[in-house]
Amino acid sequence: MTRSGRRRLAIVLFVAFIVVPLIELYVLIQVGQVIGAAPTIVLLVVDSLIGAWLLKREWGHTWRALRTRIEEGGLPTRELADGALVTLGGALMLSPGFVTDILGVLLILPPTRPVFRRLVIAYAASRATVTMTNAYGQTVYGPGTQTRPGPAAGDAVVRGEVIDDEQ
Repeated sequence: MTRSGRRRLAIVLFVAFIVVPLIELYVLIQVGQVIGAAPTIVLLVVDSLIGAWLLKREWGHTWRALRTRIEEGGLPTRELADGALVTLGGALMLSPGFVTDILGVLLILPPTRPVFRRLVIAYAASRATVTMTNAYGQTVYGPGTQTRPGPAAGDAVVRGEVIDDEQ
Protein backbone atom coordinates (compact mmCIF):
# COMPACT_ATOMS: atom_id res chain seq x y z
CA MET A 1 0.00 0.00 0.00
CA THR A 2 1.33 3.40 -0.89
CA ARG A 3 1.92 6.21 1.57
CA SER A 4 -1.11 8.14 0.27
CA GLY A 5 -3.23 4.97 0.48
CA ARG A 6 -2.28 4.46 4.14
CA ARG A 7 -3.00 8.10 4.88
CA ARG A 8 -6.42 7.87 3.19
CA LEU A 9 -7.22 4.69 5.14
CA ALA A 10 -6.21 6.36 8.42
CA ILE A 11 -8.51 9.30 7.68
CA VAL A 12 -11.43 7.01 6.81
CA LEU A 13 -10.93 4.96 9.98
CA PHE A 14 -10.64 8.11 12.11
CA VAL A 15 -13.89 9.47 10.71
CA ALA A 16 -15.68 6.11 11.00
CA PHE A 17 -14.64 5.31 14.56
CA ILE A 18 -14.19 8.73 16.17
CA VAL A 19 -16.06 11.47 14.30
CA VAL A 20 -19.26 9.58 13.41
CA PRO A 21 -19.87 8.22 16.94
CA LEU A 22 -19.31 11.71 18.39
CA ILE A 23 -21.82 13.19 15.97
CA GLU A 24 -24.30 10.40 16.77
CA LEU A 25 -23.88 10.98 20.50
CA TYR A 26 -24.39 14.74 20.09
CA VAL A 27 -27.57 14.24 18.02
CA LEU A 28 -28.93 11.65 20.47
CA ILE A 29 -28.36 14.03 23.40
CA GLN A 30 -30.01 16.91 21.54
CA VAL A 31 -33.05 14.82 20.57
CA GLY A 32 -33.25 13.42 24.10
CA GLN A 33 -33.28 16.93 25.56
CA VAL A 34 -36.09 18.00 23.24
CA ILE A 35 -38.43 14.99 23.45
CA GLY A 36 -37.10 13.11 26.50
CA ALA A 37 -35.12 9.94 27.05
CA ALA A 38 -37.94 7.38 26.77
CA PRO A 39 -39.40 8.78 23.52
CA THR A 40 -35.88 8.94 22.05
CA ILE A 41 -35.32 5.25 22.80
CA VAL A 42 -38.75 4.35 21.39
CA LEU A 43 -37.96 6.39 18.27
CA LEU A 44 -34.66 4.54 17.83
CA VAL A 45 -36.40 1.16 18.17
CA VAL A 46 -39.17 2.11 15.71
CA ASP A 47 -36.54 3.50 13.36
CA SER A 48 -34.64 0.19 13.50
CA LEU A 49 -37.78 -1.86 12.85
CA ILE A 50 -38.74 0.27 9.84
CA GLY A 51 -35.16 0.04 8.59
CA ALA A 52 -35.15 -3.76 8.92
CA TRP A 53 -38.42 -4.02 6.99
CA LEU A 54 -37.15 -1.67 4.29
CA LEU A 55 -33.85 -3.56 4.06
CA LYS A 56 -35.61 -6.91 3.65
CA ARG A 57 -37.89 -5.53 0.94
CA GLU A 58 -35.18 -3.78 -1.07
CA TRP A 59 -32.65 -6.59 -0.71
CA GLY A 60 -35.24 -8.97 -2.20
CA HIS A 61 -35.81 -6.63 -5.18
CA THR A 62 -32.07 -6.22 -5.68
CA TRP A 63 -31.41 -9.96 -5.50
CA ARG A 64 -34.14 -10.72 -8.05
CA ALA A 65 -32.80 -8.04 -10.42
CA LEU A 66 -29.28 -9.48 -10.08
CA ARG A 67 -30.45 -13.01 -10.85
CA THR A 68 -32.49 -11.82 -13.82
CA ARG A 69 -29.55 -9.89 -15.29
CA ILE A 70 -27.21 -12.88 -14.90
CA GLU A 71 -29.76 -15.29 -16.43
CA GLU A 72 -30.11 -12.92 -19.41
CA GLY A 73 -26.34 -13.06 -19.84
CA GLY A 74 -25.79 -9.37 -19.12
CA LEU A 75 -23.10 -7.75 -17.03
CA PRO A 76 -24.76 -6.95 -13.66
CA THR A 77 -22.87 -3.72 -12.92
CA ARG A 78 -25.91 -1.76 -11.77
CA GLU A 79 -27.30 -4.67 -9.77
CA LEU A 80 -24.00 -5.35 -7.99
CA ALA A 81 -23.68 -1.67 -7.09
CA ASP A 82 -27.27 -1.69 -5.79
CA GLY A 83 -26.54 -4.82 -3.75
CA ALA A 84 -23.49 -3.17 -2.19
CA LEU A 85 -25.44 0.00 -1.42
CA VAL A 86 -28.38 -1.86 0.12
CA THR A 87 -25.99 -3.95 2.22
CA LEU A 88 -24.10 -0.87 3.40
CA GLY A 89 -27.38 0.90 4.11
CA GLY A 90 -28.52 -2.08 6.17
CA ALA A 91 -25.29 -2.06 8.17
CA LEU A 92 -25.79 1.65 8.86
CA MET A 93 -29.37 0.96 9.95
CA LEU A 94 -28.10 -1.60 12.47
CA SER A 95 -25.92 0.93 14.25
CA PRO A 96 -27.83 2.98 16.81
CA GLY A 97 -28.24 6.62 15.93
CA PHE A 98 -30.21 8.97 13.76
CA VAL A 99 -27.44 10.22 11.47
CA THR A 100 -26.35 6.76 10.30
CA ASP A 101 -30.00 5.73 9.99
CA ILE A 102 -30.71 8.67 7.69
CA LEU A 103 -27.71 7.81 5.52
CA GLY A 104 -28.71 4.13 5.57
CA VAL A 105 -32.24 4.94 4.41
CA LEU A 106 -30.85 7.13 1.61
CA LEU A 107 -28.69 4.23 0.44
CA ILE A 108 -31.59 1.76 0.58
CA LEU A 109 -34.43 3.77 -1.00
CA PRO A 110 -34.79 3.32 -4.78
CA PRO A 111 -35.31 7.06 -5.56
CA THR A 112 -32.04 8.16 -3.88
CA ARG A 113 -29.91 5.09 -4.63
CA PRO A 114 -28.97 6.11 -8.24
CA VAL A 115 -26.99 9.09 -6.93
CA PHE A 116 -24.88 6.85 -4.72
CA ARG A 117 -24.73 4.17 -7.42
CA ARG A 118 -23.06 6.61 -9.82
CA LEU A 119 -20.51 7.45 -7.14
CA VAL A 120 -19.76 3.77 -6.46
CA ILE A 121 -19.40 2.91 -10.16
CA ALA A 122 -17.20 5.96 -10.80
CA TYR A 123 -15.00 5.04 -7.83
CA ALA A 124 -14.71 1.41 -8.95
CA ALA A 125 -13.87 2.50 -12.51
CA SER A 126 -11.17 4.87 -11.24
CA ARG A 127 -9.59 2.08 -9.21
CA ALA A 128 -9.67 -0.52 -12.00
CA THR A 129 -6.36 -1.17 -13.69
CA VAL A 130 -5.88 -3.12 -16.87
CA THR A 131 -2.91 -5.44 -16.53
CA MET A 132 -1.42 -7.53 -19.27
CA THR A 133 1.82 -9.33 -19.87
CA ASN A 134 3.53 -8.76 -23.20
CA ALA A 135 5.36 -11.39 -25.22
CA TYR A 136 8.54 -10.81 -23.20
CA GLY A 137 6.93 -11.44 -19.84
CA GLN A 138 6.90 -7.74 -18.94
CA THR A 139 3.83 -6.51 -17.08
CA VAL A 140 2.12 -3.52 -18.68
CA TYR A 141 -0.30 -1.42 -16.62
CA GLY A 142 -2.92 1.15 -17.44
CA PRO A 143 -6.38 1.46 -18.91
CA GLY A 144 -6.40 1.50 -22.68
CA THR A 145 -2.70 0.72 -22.79
CA GLN A 146 -1.20 1.22 -26.24
CA THR A 147 1.64 -1.26 -25.78
CA ARG A 148 1.29 -4.14 -28.20
CA PRO A 149 2.79 -7.55 -27.54
CA GLY A 150 5.69 -8.39 -29.77
CA PRO A 151 9.19 -7.16 -30.48
CA ALA A 152 9.95 -3.48 -30.19
CA ALA A 153 11.77 -1.63 -32.94
CA GLY A 154 15.39 -2.79 -33.16
CA ASP A 155 14.87 -6.02 -31.16
CA ALA A 156 16.40 -9.23 -32.51
CA VAL A 157 13.82 -11.76 -33.62
CA VAL A 158 14.67 -15.46 -33.49
CA ARG A 159 12.55 -17.61 -35.77
CA GLY A 160 11.82 -21.09 -34.56
CA GLU A 161 9.43 -23.96 -34.37
CA VAL A 162 7.48 -25.38 -31.42
CA ILE A 163 7.79 -29.13 -30.94
CA ASP A 164 5.24 -30.78 -28.71
CA ASP A 165 6.56 -34.04 -27.20
CA GLU A 166 3.33 -34.97 -25.43
CA GLN A 167 1.63 -36.71 -28.35
